[in-house]
Amino acid sequence: MTTPGHVVKAPARRLEGLVVRSQSGFYAVETAQGAFTAVLRGKIKKDRRNHGLVALGDRVVIELQDLPEGESGQVDAIVIDILDRHGVIARRAPGPKGVWLQDVVVANVDQVVCVLACAEPEPNFRLLDRFLAIAAIDKIDALIVMGKVDLGISAAVAGALATYERVGYEVLRISTRSGEGIERLRDVLAGRISAVVGPSGVGKSSLINALEPGLLLRVGAVSDAVGKGRHTTRVGELLPLSGGGKVADTPGLREMGVWQMDPGELEWAFLEFRDYLNLCRFSDCTHIHEPGCAVRAAVEQGDIASERYDSYVRMLAEP
Repeated sequence: MTTPGHVVKAPARRLEGLVVRSQSGFYAVETAQGAFTAVLRGKIKKDRRNHGLVALGDRVVIELQDLPEGESGQVDAIVIDILDRHGVIARRAPGPKGVWLQDVVVANVDQVVCVLACAEPEPNFRLLDRFLAIAAIDKIDALIVMGKVDLGISAAVAGALATYERVGYEVLRISTRSGEGIERLRDVLAGRISAVVGPSGVGKSSLINALEPGLLLRVGAVSDAVGKGRHTTRVGELLPLSGGGKVADTPGLREMGVWQMDPGELEWAFLEFRDYLNLCRFSDCTHIHEPGCAVRAAVEQGDIASERYDSYVRMLAEP
């Protein structure tokens, strides 16, 4: 019952919120007024080429709706706008008529946690180089996690990890079985928004389970037939950490193309190149064939790892 002259305000029809779950075109959005299940407005779908669809971690504006029940439950809102992003992890996705589209995997992250395994499956360092380059281009901190150390670290893997440490990356060696490295990782993640990325089967979900046992994420086995992990995480989720911060658990990624890569950005994304970039004879040197290239000279002298340089060359050649 209201008193004379008192105006009861209707609930806000438009709210800002955070996308904490994404699955098959349905988005769980957390707002100050609670959680809502939302779908996309047609205009956002049409603008995909420039901005991508709504991604995990996006800050969005939703409009509350009374809509028919969808396959994933009651839909009560429509996403009508995506707010400005920072810290975007994106990949190239094929579109109609050969056009490449931007596929934003996760947005607004403070750091990227790149996870590989010592074995089962064998570590893919070229994919790691892609993750690190994407993080550097978008000015996101990057951390390398080498899991399953209880299986043993071969001399070749140990040598590769030493290369990344010389470049300046922190490498955490972790075992979810013994608990080695878990406390250090927990400290690094505290109070930040982190994206856990890496190919399937390396133990990303197991890692998050070790950090937060109550999450009980599904853990899948590795396919013995092909040596590649089965996709066990099929839903992108932004998960809260008891120590503060959130972590994005994303579907396994086996390929990662750099979206709209600029050659100048890519050379800067390889941290070990930076001391040599102003020493090349030509200011627009691509570090592929030009004479007087300081980067290639550093590779020949062993100051830049040839494997890392090869990753740069392969990424530069991509359309």
